[in-house]
Amino acid sequence: MNALHAVVGHEDVRASLARAHRAQGLPAALLLHGLRGIGKQRLALWAGQLMLCEAPQDTGPCGGCRSCRTAVGLEHPDLHWYFPLPRPKGVAGDRLADALESARNEALAEMRVDPLRASEGDELRGLYLGLIQGLRRKAQLRPSRGSVQVFVIADAEYLVPQEASPEAANALLKLLEEPPSGTRFILTSSEPGRLLATIRSRAVPLHLAPLPRDRVAAFLVSEAGVDEPTAAWAAGLSQGSIGRALGFLPQEGGAAGPLEALRRTALGIVEAALAPGRAPGFALALAQASGQARSVVEMYSFVEEWLRDLSAVASGAEEKVLSQDELPRLRQLAAARSLDPSAVAAALPALEEARELSRANVNPQLVVSGLLRRLRRALGPAVPVSGGT
Repeated sequence: MNALHAVVGHEDVRASLARAHRAQGLPAALLLHGLRGIGKQRLALWAGQLMLCEAPQDTGPCGGCRSCRTAVGLEHPDLHWYFPLPRPKGVAGDRLADALESARNEALAEMRVDPLRASEGDELRGLYLGLIQGLRRKAQLRPSRGSVQVFVIADAEYLVPQEASPEAANALLKLLEEPPSGTRFILTSSEPGRLLATIRSRAVPLHLAPLPRDRVAAFLVSEAGVDEPTAAWAAGLSQGSIGRALGFLPQEGGAAGPLEALRRTALGIVEAALAPGRAPGFALALAQASGQARSVVEMYSFVEEWLRDLSAVASGAEEKVLSQDELPRLRQLAAARSLDPSAVAAALPALEEARELSRANVNPQLVVSGLLRRLRRALGPAVPVSGGT
């Protein structure tokens, strides 16, 4: 049984890759970039399958040969998929590379059973030096079948670990500068600007556009077993990203999905910044878990989205609002504060600073407290409303 679902969308990019492969013009290194959860990794694996296919067609891999079957089953010995992993606890030195490779194999085994993964923006993972060292050793070996082996390196912006150490990125750079014969590299990134410029210069970039929302909704219904109303709601928040849409779906037991939980917390931050008093903000800052700074980086993107939605409402452009499910609440907030739409632009630097502080593992309580202070200053003083709070 196939582990991977069919590629959704990106027909123009697939056609370009198929033409280049047919003309033997595929570069040694590709960089697929676009929104998180847009399908970059799935397309990278498709491209790897194309390079390994025994009977490639004009439109892509044949899908029926042994290489295609094992590629979509995540079992082809020459298709290597590397992705960010949590750093193993209590392991260091020479043992770290082995521990990371073991963790990678365990994750691949889980993906063969359940390949659908939500975009969570988990900053507690990394492409650590030990993982890239294992990749380099494997790249020096001859392919198990045929003459090519393909390395897919997902979320390549994580090549610089959270300690701001460039060793992992430099190790990969050396491999890209002098690739062993018969090796191909496909990098994916949601934030290509965070990659070393030297790595970007050695890979041909291909941008993936967002998917139409109706295709996202159809995927959720057919592949994730979601009912149509929930699929339409999640697709509306997805920004054209299947991985993002999956993150909004309710979990077993009725708990909010990981992205929906962050979205709700972000709304609380915006409401606290707009509140007349500071007590709600203090309570919200203290509620943040003190040891999980990097895991909430994505939350600040949701704060930005809420502010942009408020600006759209205040400007009379409600059709531009992303969170259409909260339009009444947004109208109330905008009216209560007499919000100036231009004030949102003044608040954006505060959000970027909060993201960078969280990536540096600064205490989330301090980051949120400082963010609220700067947001209140940028958005202007509260305007009391008669008969309301």
